[in-house]
Amino acid sequence: MRIIVISDTHGNYSAIENVFLRNTDADWFFHLGDGERELDRFAVSYPMFAPKIIHVAGNCDYGSLSHDVFTLPAMNCKILATHGHQLGVKSSLEPLKKLAMENGCNIALYGHTHSRFMSFEDGIYIMNPGSASCPRDDKPASFGHIDILSTGVIMNIADVRPLK
Repeated sequence: MRIIVISDTHGNYSAIENVFLRNTDADWFFHLGDGERELDRFAVSYPMFAPKIIHVAGNCDYGSLSHDVFTLPAMNCKILATHGHQLGVKSSLEPLKKLAMENGCNIALYGHTHSRFMSFEDGIYIMNPGSASCPRDDKPASFGHIDILSTGVIMNIADVRPLK
């Protein structure tokens, strides 16, 4: 199972279009917040993607009806997705890990910091794909992909590159 993870697009429609159209074989697309308007526009333009998109509300998704936290069973894993602003992810990942454990999740996804991060801590795979639009870590815009296999989990963060 392949999952594409994107966050913090902040109005950059082309970033979503670029990442999603390069990964049409993905089983799920997670948007971790701060980009709901362009994500909605994408889903209208490409309705075949809509059933595979999961979105959580970010602190800039004003008036969003999306959940703040979403969990999804996926093969032998359970994924927790959140933007992270309500958990204070800029200062500590402990509340995120605690929430993942309380929900029986072994993968925790968050955004908000605009900085790439991957780790395996206390039995939990943790990923922040960075920002697909405006990174704050002196690295290119980025997104994540997760492969869940019967033998384990593989995570990677890739640069967003323009469509040719």
